[in-house]
Amino acid sequence: METVASVLVVVILLLSLMWLIIGCSSMPSSAKRRADELLRVVLTCEQYRQWILQGCVDIPSPSDPQRVYHVQKYPYPVQVREGGRLKMWLCLQPLERVPDADLVAIHKLLIETDEQAYLQKANKTVPLHFSRTIA
Repeated sequence: METVASVLVVVILLLSLMWLIIGCSSMPSSAKRRADELLRVVLTCEQYRQWILQGCVDIPSPSDPQRVYHVQKYPYPVQVREGGRLKMWLCLQPLERVPDADLVAIHKLLIETDEQAYLQKANKTVPLHFSRTIA
C-alpha cells in the first residue's frame, strides 16, 4: 500500500511539473499579439529593431548617461552596464506569467518613469569575481 501511495505521489508531481513546463510556457496567441503590439508602441524604432533582431533591448538610464539597462527575453535578469562594464543584474518580475513583450514593456516604463523605485524594488546580484567590458 505504501508503494502505491509513493508511486501516486510521484505521478502527481511529474504531471504537475509537465503542466508547469508545457502549460505555463504557452501563452494564448491573442495575449502575445497584444503584447507585441504594445511593445511596438512603447519602444523607439531602434529599440524595436534590436528586440526583433537580437531578442533584447538596451534602455538608457534617465539619470546616468553612462548607465544602460540591457533587457533580454525571459528568463534572463536585466543587466546593468555602466561605461560598457557589467555592474549588476536585476530581477523584477510580475507574480503571474506574462508574455515576454509585456515584461520588456514593464521594465522600460518603470525605468523611464521612476528609475529609483525600480532599483529599490529589484533584487540585485553583483558580480564579485570579474569585471567584463561588454560590446
